[in-house]
Amino acid sequence: MAKTQGRSSWKNALTMGGGTFFIALAAGYGSQFFLGKITSLILSLVLLLIIILAGIIFDIIGVATAAASEAPLHARAAKRIPGARQALGLLRKADRVTTFCNDVVGDASGTLSGAAGAVIILRLAGQHGAEDILISTLMTAAIAAVTVGGKAIGKSFALREANEVVFFVGRVLYAIERLTGWQPIPNGPRKGRRP
Repeated sequence: MAKTQGRSSWKNALTMGGGTFFIALAAGYGSQFFLGKITSLILSLVLLLIIILAGIIFDIIGVATAAASEAPLHARAAKRIPGARQALGLLRKADRVTTFCNDVVGDASGTLSGAAGAVIILRLAGQHGAEDILISTLMTAAIAAVTVGGKAIGKSFALREANEVVFFVGRVLYAIERLTGWQPIPNGPRKGRRP
């Protein structure tokens, strides 16, 4: 059994590592492409904020999934409330969900926000002839402050409202299943994770 768990851990780690590489590659290329096409500094800043916000939202989902309990969701699933079964699926795969949300998406959004910030810094320095070091330092500090502050608020919210956050994500997954027929989180066996 220990060997099976060891192999499973390695398989999950390799899958997550490979997934992170390709997600960061695609998102990085996409954001650089859009930043290259966007001539407006305001739109570039909006794209940067969207990248940071995505990292914060996924951080909230990851923390809530780790903190939520199954009991309230079982009650909703018994009443056949849409999204409850999907929320239970999230909790049953909490280790993978938290790794994906907090590490894969979180690290990718951190890297991308840094790259987007660098592009904006180059634009600002070129437009205003300002001191590169000052602009670079201010932009880096602003990105760090917004990211860390947003994640701090998000974590507090996720811990306080863990079950509601997971249920909301379950409802989103339910809507995706209904629209596309694709099941992002297979619901698997009915054994519980924790009360």
